[in-house]
Amino acid sequence: MKNKVNYAKIILRGVKMTIVFKISDNLKAKVIKYYEPLKREKTPPYAIFQAQDADTIITLYESGKIMFQGISADIDANIWLDLEKKLNNRTIDISGKEKEKKPDKNYHLNNYVTMGSDEVGTGDFFGPIIVSAAFVTKENQEFLRNLKVGDSKKITDEKIKEIAPQIMQKIPYTTFKLDNATYNENYSTTTNMNKIKAILHNKVLLSLLNKGYKPEKIVVDQFCKAQNYFAYLADVPQKVTNIFFTPKAEDQCLAVACASIISRYVFLTEMAKMAQELGSPIPKGAGNQVDEFAQKIKETKGLDYLKTIAKINFKNMQKINE
Repeated sequence: MKNKVNYAKIILRGVKMTIVFKISDNLKAKVIKYYEPLKREKTPPYAIFQAQDADTIITLYESGKIMFQGISADIDANIWLDLEKKLNNRTIDISGKEKEKKPDKNYHLNNYVTMGSDEVGTGDFFGPIIVSAAFVTKENQEFLRNLKVGDSKKITDEKIKEIAPQIMQKIPYTTFKLDNATYNENYSTTTNMNKIKAILHNKVLLSLLNKGYKPEKIVVDQFCKAQNYFAYLADVPQKVTNIFFTPKAEDQCLAVACASIISRYVFLTEMAKMAQELGSPIPKGAGNQVDEFAQKIKETKGLDYLKTIAKINFKNMQKINE
């Protein structure tokens, strides 16, 4: 079975956005600490904190809601949405509402032949964006359960490295890798991370369908409303439309779980290559440790080199330049 890791080139237009969601209590202090150097003196009514990071205004309200406003609002928001997933196992769509309607308890996605997709790297300053799709038949479910396949965020990196090659050997899949050079090439226009994800999810799903695989259900781990997802694909000539969107899809659908593990494995492989080249482990995410590490890279390797391994429209780069 031949599977390719492909590169995607994306050109988008910057759009001002407003993103609002309720942030977990254990992240409120982190938000305030992260944006403290950029704090505004005055806050609007019912707000406990407000900061401005370049063109994005971040407001934390007494109710626990946090609002991001600006052209790159989604980039700031995705930092905290990613932490919600990692630390609190919460999946929040871009509208700020968690999935209110739960699938019927008798409705099991694994009763079907499924195709699913998931992504890694959108909240990481360093490293590429990886999106994968996988196709799982009922006959392969026992094999996957024996490997204890599930949400990759709940599996250690060591376990990912152990089981991902076995999955990739047996399960049909496609992976697209958006490297930093390609991502940064369109820095001035690639400002909407969710549009990037929608385009790449569509690419990997379409790739598997074009190879002749015929799922009964196509499942995508929900990162925005369905209507927004398809709006992002308005200029894409070929679209996969019969999609079942659901948060925490990795826990409900083995195909999405496989896609999640494969994406994580490819991401870890790419990060390991960079770490070997730099002679040092590379921190994940976009927090203060990342800022410190990026500053060291700039001082030792230069700014041009840093741009080859990082996403330059993240706020981390603006802090380093300042």
